Amino acid sequence: MLSTPTIDKLHSLGLDVMAHALAEQQEGPSYQALTFEDRLGLLVDRELAERENRRLQRYLKAARLRSTACVEDVDFRHPRGLDRAQLLHLAGSGWVQAHQTCLIVGPTGVGKTYLACALAQAAIRHGHTALYLRAPRMLTELATARADGRLPRLMASWARVGVLVIDDLALRPCTAEQAADLLEVIEDRAQLRSTIVTSQLPVALWHEALGEPTLADAILDRLLQGAHRIELRGDSLRLPTDRPAPPVQDVGGSGRAPAASTPPPRPARRAATKAGRER
Repeated sequence: MLSTPTIDKLHSLGLDVMAHALAEQQEGPSYQALTFEDRLGLLVDRELAERENRRLQRYLKAARLRSTACVEDVDFRHPRGLDRAQLLHLAGSGWVQAHQTCLIVGPTGVGKTYLACALAQAAIRHGHTALYLRAPRMLTELATARADGRLPRLMASWARVGVLVIDDLALRPCTAEQAADLLEVIEDRAQLRSTIVTSQLPVALWHEALGEPTLADAILDRLLQGAHRIELRGDSLRLPTDRPAPPVQDVGGSGRAPAASTPPPRPARRAATKAGRER
């Protein structure tokens, strides 16, 4: 008798999933054998699971990750210097809780961006927020925000992100103004939030690429402190594994394939029938 008012009250409290689960229990005879505590536990578990799914989808949408990567899908078979134990340890996101940085370097095409997004996705699954930014566009966005007065608000929003992914750092040498902006972003996060940085350049060459020596010293001092490094090598994963066969050439070297031989034409059926009648 009280099932309908109770379901209505659950909806009014915003517990829609629990309300639907209670309606299922009312209609399902298999639930009648369970105790009150067991049925209540199932209702609470359903509500919590749905809320966690909604949170995960909301955080993933806000992160704007470059790819839908996850650690479970990382390919360890390709020889590129990737340490399985290290990556699985980072997937636990303890380094995020400790507000540390992760540096991923290697030549183009070896999966730096994918690994960065996979680690950011793992952090989101552990309850942290994340945001993906490409370094060239990030620096341009900072310059634009300074011009229209949005810089303090933009910097504050980035500083609140649990894991900030800065992809393709130092693709080109930074100007003094760009290095100063980058320092402000890193300074807001040092020992307070976590950062993932990817670059095609080895870490040893970052100082020169960051431009002004004083600013480069300050940036690297904050990035390298307690940093986890993933140094990749090898050929690009985007290269095809096999090449198409070359075109067949004729003997004369004209570059064209020889024409296929065709069988002699068959006599028309009508002509054969006419010949048979004349016989």
